[in-house]
Amino acid sequence: MPPLRREGDRLLLEGKLGIETVPAVLREVRAACQDGVRVVDLTGVSEVDSAALALVVELLRETRAAGREVAFANLPPAMEKLAQLYAVSDLIVRG
Repeated sequence: MPPLRREGDRLLLEGKLGIETVPAVLREVRAACQDGVRVVDLTGVSEVDSAALALVVELLRETRAAGREVAFANLPPAMEKLAQLYAVSDLIVRG
């Protein structure tokens, strides 16, 4: 699982974010969002696949259903391209 580091209401992810790591990362990020995280920062993410995009969409769905908002900062270029390809780019709140 990629390392996670919290700085206030910001959660910083690092390393590879893909099919192998997303289930564990989702559990951790979900708990952090319930505990006050408002921005998930992907500056340190080195590699992504479509599972990383699914993680973002799932977190958006869950937080909105709970009446909260989460933003995503510093999406890797590959994730931006995937978001455009899957026509979800406009759904992702950037922070």
